[in-house]
Amino acid sequence: MKLKLAIVAVLATAAAPAFAAGDATKGEATFKQCQTCHSVMDETGKVVAGKGAKTGPNLYGVFGRQVGSYPDFKYGDAIIAAGKTGLVWDEASFVDYVQDPTNHWKTVLGDKSAKSKMMFKVKNAAIAEDLYAYLIQFSPNAGAAAAPADAAPIDPAAPAPATTP
Repeated sequence: MKLKLAIVAVLATAAAPAFAAGDATKGEATFKQCQTCHSVMDETGKVVAGKGAKTGPNLYGVFGRQVGSYPDFKYGDAIIAAGKTGLVWDEASFVDYVQDPTNHWKTVLGDKSAKSKMMFKVKNAAIAEDLYAYLIQFSPNAGAAAAPADAAPIDPAAPAPATTP
């Protein structure tokens, strides 16, 4: 019975990205500002959104991925500390983060000195939700953000999953 419930939970969370609150078309327009620093490159290295910028980490597969875990990217101290707690990117954390990255880490970590390298901020939650709705289509592992309660805990020292570029 527990196995059936776990399977149902995984399948339900895998379908969750289809129900993003925002408007993907508006999010695509907003992403034009983000592409100055970020790109979305699939596992083959093909740019599927943006212009191939590498100032910020690749956003392909970001939802469901452990915070601060994109390989070979030099993250700031706050995002590394958050990732070590096992925190995974999901809609709520993304929407809050892109509105005020530094304040997000201060709140999440309970550390008034926490900082973010990302200086860009979206104006409000609606724009952030639109951006999420656009980017979620490039996150095949998004269902991993809500693992079943009896799943093994995330090991913060473990490398990012192989499905993440």
